[in-house]
Amino acid sequence: MTNKIASPTKPDARPVGAEDSCCDSATGAVALAETLRPEDEELAMLAKAVAHPVRILILRNLLRIGACYFGRLADLLPVAPSTASQHLTILKDAGLVKGEIEGERPCYCVDLQKLRRMQHLIGDL
Repeated sequence: MTNKIASPTKPDARPVGAEDSCCDSATGAVALAETLRPEDEELAMLAKAVAHPVRILILRNLLRIGACYFGRLADLLPVAPSTASQHLTILKDAGLVKGEIEGERPCYCVDLQKLRRMQHLIGDL
């Protein structure tokens, strides 16, 4: 017994005058981006780092508070401290958050230069 998957039928021809209007601009066809730019990998990495609501909340809180000790920051989040730590590590690895040990406690803040870089890369899309 053979398993055959029926493929949907395709029309043989497009109606006269049909255009790919979803890919054309109002003024005519435009050149599409066909190659990756060097900045694309950087933007993808940064976008992945903020691709979780808790990480966005961490950034928002740090931007409002400024520098903050981990314990206080973790208290502001709707997750366990261990989960907050994992999210902070992702943001630190991406360079969006800086962490320093002050005394015996880690203190975190947003790297504003890196955040501006991300905003610039998004604006360049």
